[in-house]
Amino acid sequence: MTQIIDWLNQHNISVATVAGTVAILIVAALVIFAVNRLLQRWLTYLQDRLHLTFEANLIVRRIVVIASWAVTGFIILNVWGVGLSGVWAVLISAVTVVGVGFLATWAMISNLTASFFLVLWRPFHVGQIVEVLPENLKGRVTDRNLMFTTLREESGAVLQIPNNFFFQKVFRVSGETAVSAGLREHGEIAPLVPEISEQKISPGEP
Repeated sequence: MTQIIDWLNQHNISVATVAGTVAILIVAALVIFAVNRLLQRWLTYLQDRLHLTFEANLIVRRIVVIASWAVTGFIILNVWGVGLSGVWAVLISAVTVVGVGFLATWAMISNLTASFFLVLWRPFHVGQIVEVLPENLKGRVTDRNLMFTTLREESGAVLQIPNNFFFQKVFRVSGETAVSAGLREHGEIAPLVPEISEQKISPGEP
């Protein structure tokens, strides 16, 4: 322990600063963990009421956790004597550089934003058939990521549709989801059209 203190003193690092940083990290970890648990329960309670998906809940929780750790980082920098004005100047410069770079690839940001709203609003699900009009691009949804939605045509060809395309064009959704289809195959969901039982009618009956 004495050697550690001597090493810190040689590098002009205050023991109180290190102890304060460790304490801040421990308290922040406990607080963020508690907030994450409470937020998870709250979102689970609202999931059925607002028809939220698991992906939307996960995105909200990640945003809260990232924002909390960012605030913790600012507090630690303040403890170490780094002025927040300098940090903001660096962040603004970085955001400006990133913004100029993203301006040339605006389609990437558009697709990322569109993917978030597709997860939030759920206009279609994996397993359903989507037809984009008037291009007549039609296929069954097999996958969706941050950039593209994958459609498989009847011929087996695969279409990669940019996510922002669904906010610029009219599209038609039909068919049941893959989950419903699987349940129907196993007999857990009744068919949409009820079966007509055969009845024998005697000649004297109308």
